[in-house]
Amino acid sequence: MKKGIIASLALIVAVIGLVNIDWQRLGKDHVYVQVGEVTEVEETTLDSGDIVRRYVYSVEALTKDGDPQTVTFTAAKELRSGAYLKLYVKNKDEVTSYDEVSVADVPEAAREKL
Repeated sequence: MKKGIIASLALIVAVIGLVNIDWQRLGKDHVYVQVGEVTEVEETTLDSGDIVRRYVYSVEALTKDGDPQTVTFTAAKELRSGAYLKLYVKNKDEVTSYDEVSVADVPEAAREKL
């Protein structure tokens, strides 16, 4: 009986852990950017008639070593101009997620070039 309860609890803890993992950030490389102007605004009309806007940013990002690479990503709202972002990328240019960070969180080599 005890083994069954322990096994059930372990399974519940494992499932909760897997559900709470952010797969868009896990194991991804990081690059840093300073938000500038929106490159493009994509508009989609839903069946309900509502219009959904996606703001597209094509920018030069910097790795933690200060190496440049061009990335394109979208946001559901227009981002604050001048904000610093940590982008999560896979395959060198596919942005899966982002976080706004303070300038102190940007590695020094990248911060000097932003």
